Amino acid sequence: MFMRSALAGVLALIVLSGCALASPALPIETLTIDTHNGPRTFTVEVASDFQSQQRGLMFRSEMAPDAGMLFDFHDSIMLSFWMKNTFLPLDMLFIRADGTISTISPNAVPLSSTSIPSAEPVRAVLEINGGRARDLGILPGDRVHGSIFQDSH
Repeated sequence: MFMRSALAGVLALIVLSGCALASPALPIETLTIDTHNGPRTFTVEVASDFQSQQRGLMFRSEMAPDAGMLFDFHDSIMLSFWMKNTFLPLDMLFIRADGTISTISPNAVPLSSTSIPSAEPVRAVLEINGGRARDLGILPGDRVHGSIFQDSH
């Protein structure tokens, strides 16, 4: 009987520890990108703190076609991303504070530790499924509308 109770206690502790390590749900926002082919809408998770930015889209095996993750760095800074522990190919859209797309790094290679830098200081990075920017006609200079961008109306 004691062994069963002790084993149940250990299992409960393991389960609770795992729950404490799980990532909390991130805020969700709808972004619209004005393209030459018309507006494109994405539902994105917003990673605006160090912990959520470090985890990003790591360990995910799928993502809806019009989903993504917006990394908000709150100020314009030089950035560098990598794909360590990221299983999905991603397009990375580097976005200025005014919401215009600076550059796009298409189809980042899953699990790569190669650095993917911004070309200039940017406020945010939007990660979407690899190839979506090309498929939807999203280009540098297009404007992203979202709550964090100046003049995004």
